[in-house]
Amino acid sequence: MENRSRDFTWVQSIGILFDNQRLFLGAKRTSTWDDIKDHLLLAFNGEPIFLEENLGSRWSSDSVPQVTISRTSETNNIIVEVQGKLKITVKVVPITEEESRIHNYGITNKDCFAHLDLGFKFYSLTKKVDGVLGKTYRDNYVSRVKMGVAMPVMGGVKEYTSSSLFATDCLVSRFDGSHQETSLEAMELAGINCASGMNGRAVVCKR
Repeated sequence: MENRSRDFTWVQSIGILFDNQRLFLGAKRTSTWDDIKDHLLLAFNGEPIFLEENLGSRWSSDSVPQVTISRTSETNNIIVEVQGKLKITVKVVPITEEESRIHNYGITNKDCFAHLDLGFKFYSLTKKVDGVLGKTYRDNYVSRVKMGVAMPVMGGVKEYTSSSLFATDCLVSRFDGSHQETSLEAMELAGINCASGMNGRAVVCKR
């Protein structure tokens, strides 16, 4: 973003790998926000997911029925569950003009930076769980973040940098399933950023 003195953090897409499956969740790029319009982008193993815009609408994979997505409102709110592994609450939200003014985000009328509010619940984790978020679930986890400073930074770029959204080539990767890369360029993705509040053993990404 032009004339921006510091980087801000928003999650605009995430890739979930389990076994040899790939689940994509993202927010569509949009210049202006309209609650009535659905801004979710969903795909499973490279195939777009079309979820009816009705409260309670539900999708499940024919080949992997333990994967389900349900709407908790007509648009922009879903619950994603992989049975026995995890549950994620997902909400697409914009950066409002007021938020931009208060925090000096520099949002323009060309992009309201629609992004994801995320809540995670994991059903089974090993003691070796790692990752920017994953390591916070360890019983012996101690945060390196200095919360008293104006802009706390976790660090770990070398450990957590990967070549693409579904790549498993970061240094601390624990994933051992087999998968094939699928291009998601045609889905008009926004940049990948994250805003996280870290309290206790759970992690929630919020505005």
